[in-house]
Amino acid sequence: MFRGYNLRQKEVIDIKNAQRLGFVKDVEINEENGIIEAIIVPKRDNMIGRIFGGDLVIPWNAVKVVGDEIILVSLFETELDSKFLK
Repeated sequence: MFRGYNLRQKEVIDIKNAQRLGFVKDVEINEENGIIEAIIVPKRDNMIGRIFGGDLVIPWNAVKVVGDEIILVSLFETELDSKFLK
C-alpha cells in the first residue's frame, strides 16, 4: 500500500516517447470513494508554460507503473484534450 503524498516524490515519464514530464505536484481524489482520479504535473515544456504556469492533469488510467522513483504513463492511449489541461 502507498499513500498519496508518496507520489509527490516521483518523476513522471511518458513511455511512448521517453519524455520526462516532471514531478507530481498534486493528485485529484474522488471525494465520494477516495479513489485517485488523476495526477497533476506542472507544465514546463515551453516558455509560456514556464511564465504562466499551468498544469498537466494525467488521468489515473494513463498510469502504467508506479515504481520506487518514477511513474510511467502512456499519454497517447487516453484522450488528452482541454479537459485534462488546466
